[in-house]
Amino acid sequence: MQHPNIVEFMVYGDYALFSDPIMRVGGEKCTYQIPTYEALKGILSSVYWKPTFIWHIDKVRVMNRIQTEVKGIRPIKYNGGNDLAYYTYLKNCCYQVQAHFEWNYNRPELEKDRNENKHHEIAKRMIKRGGRRDIFLGTRECQGYVEPCVFGSGEGAYDDIEHLQFGTMYHGITYADEAYSEETKGMMTVNLWRPEMKKGVIEFIRPCECIHKPIHEMKMKKFSDKVNFSGYGEFEEVE
Repeated sequence: MQHPNIVEFMVYGDYALFSDPIMRVGGEKCTYQIPTYEALKGILSSVYWKPTFIWHIDKVRVMNRIQTEVKGIRPIKYNGGNDLAYYTYLKNCCYQVQAHFEWNYNRPELEKDRNENKHHEIAKRMIKRGGRRDIFLGTRECQGYVEPCVFGSGEGAYDDIEHLQFGTMYHGITYADEAYSEETKGMMTVNLWRPEMKKGVIEFIRPCECIHKPIHEMKMKKFSDKVNFSGYGEFEEVE
């Protein structure tokens, strides 16, 4: 299904570390070979986000060859002092991303802010400006950059590879305010899936189509105009 509010952009950086959150507690860290749905969603949320809508990542195109580099890191121990660990990063990363947004019907208090054209134009403008907040490729030490692109343009490193599978991977987290079923309401839910890359392109399934596991209860924050929400008319200026 083609959505009217699609955005397309390129995100790139020297290094990236895309991993399951459970692997980030401590010790060695090793990246996935491809970006996760949640990481790309986080990048787009750094470009432009409001609680009125939910970003959905449609697909990602891997532009550069998948390469890794191991670095020796001295992380801080929880009980003080430093430790030595080896982190495995992706290097020379570049991806084309296509995404769209849908209204968050879990937030009826923001119904007045559902102006599709306004949010679409702001999102495209923020992509041109490189995002409203800093962009990171999976983790904070991996600085990233965004710019507009036409999805599918240019040559990619895997355009001639018919099919690649990556096994079971972390897809993302469904928070309480993005619940899509009775099971996920008031819960934090982890989603897993089995990605496949066809000619360099990975098409993401929706969170509701994933293997999902509710983790624990979670309360949903409520927003009120001019109280803890900056206003329905925020950022409506053209330039």
